[in-house]
Amino acid sequence: MSIMYYILIREKGVKIMVYKVILSEGEDGYIVAECPAIAGCISQGKTLPEALQNIKEAIELALECYKEEGKPIPEDHTKVEEIAV
Repeated sequence: MSIMYYILIREKGVKIMVYKVILSEGEDGYIVAECPAIAGCISQGKTLPEALQNIKEAIELALECYKEEGKPIPEDHTKVEEIAV
């Protein structure tokens, strides 16, 4: 199972950022959520809503770290294609 979702992140003020999230089933039955635009931004949950909420929080925390460190906020240029083999 691999599904892509879009996560909307509202920054303080008006700006909304959209990040793609790839979901897959982990070996333990949990749903693993990864945001490819932010290196190392991975979370999980027992259910789809829990996995999506957890990855949203992980993205928000990562963005806070980028800001605190004065690094540019990553934009999502991820493209996903399915290949049949």
